[in-house]
Amino acid sequence: MTIASHAPTPDSDPVNRPAPGQTTLALRDIHRTFRQGGTRLEVLRGASLELKLGETVALVGPSGSGKSTLLHIAGLLERPDAGEVLINGVVAQGLSDGERTRLRRSTLGFVYQYHHLLPEFSALENVMLPQIIAGKSRRAARKHAFTLLERFGLEARAQHRPARLSGGEQQRIAVARAIANRPRILLADEPTGNLDSKTADAVFDELLTLVRENELCALIATHNDALAARMDRIVHLTEGVLVEK
Repeated sequence: MTIASHAPTPDSDPVNRPAPGQTTLALRDIHRTFRQGGTRLEVLRGASLELKLGETVALVGPSGSGKSTLLHIAGLLERPDAGEVLINGVVAQGLSDGERTRLRRSTLGFVYQYHHLLPEFSALENVMLPQIIAGKSRRAARKHAFTLLERFGLEARAQHRPARLSGGEQQRIAVARAIANRPRILLADEPTGNLDSKTADAVFDELLTLVRENELCALIATHNDALAARMDRIVHLTEGVLVEK
């Protein structure tokens, strides 16, 4: 079921909405270095990647190879030392902090290994919050949040707080929250890493279905080779650069 739109978003304008197959996220020659004491650690050494609308890309590599750093840079949560991040053709480096925040809010969705749901809010409220922050009315946010929970078969759990939900339910709600503002780009960092294999397969099925039905592009870091093989492409982060398998 395709998630219906109840309110306009910045890229719902047909002039600004990227066409299927168009490059939506581009990383060009990304460099990032950290200092640990007196040691200089080069994590990214010219990583480059393009993702097109409707495409799913697996990001693989050993722990500590820089996958999370790359996702943070792609999601405008961290700035590279050198290189460019382009979202819908816009060079992010030239944007102010406020403009970067607005672009994240309207265009990017994030799913992490741990769900990071707010414990004092219900499942429904957790999915409503990013919509309200983006300016949607409570009524519209509630309607769309409930539609998303129905999509995951969680309507009966809408009023439950995270502590009363299973790990798989918590992660499904995290995915619903990530796409609540109808982003064009989904970034996921080991989204099934804390789940047992059966639950991981089910959550991943739903995640891929949502991406493809709604023509997002997705960059998903995973250690699971079977899950990676189900995506359109696999890129391996090795020695700070991206190599397509």
